Amino acid sequence: MNITHIEHLGIAVKSLETAIPDYENVLGMNCYNIEEVADQKVRTAFFKVGQTKIELLEPTCPESTIAKFIENKGEGVHHITFAVPDTNEALHELEEKEVRLIDKTARHGAEHLMIGFAHPKATGGVLTEFCCPE
Repeated sequence: MNITHIEHLGIAVKSLETAIPDYENVLGMNCYNIEEVADQKVRTAFFKVGQTKIELLEPTCPESTIAKFIENKGEGVHHITFAVPDTNEALHELEEKEVRLIDKTARHGAEHLMIGFAHPKATGGVLTEFCCPE
């Protein structure tokens, strides 16, 4: 697998309205994009730190995986995302290694990325995402 860099770190938050000012005023970062990903039941906000991004994830309904994460673990780091040349190829390679996956094929994510997740039980307890541009 050819991982090129850490694309972003996903952080679960209860409210973008509350969290964005914390990142902007306390850390001096600028939010450059807010987007809803309806099929994942989240709103996202992005900040850039060098080549890496921070993605804040706010649930849009109680049934979203982010809402369940916050309910069980509280706000905090949700996942790490690695950039790869081809998400489907990365998922296929993991499947061949018998790595437990959440996604067997890539799906659309925020910022025009094709995304796919490995199960945290297969990656040391860390939800791991792979992505490439659409």
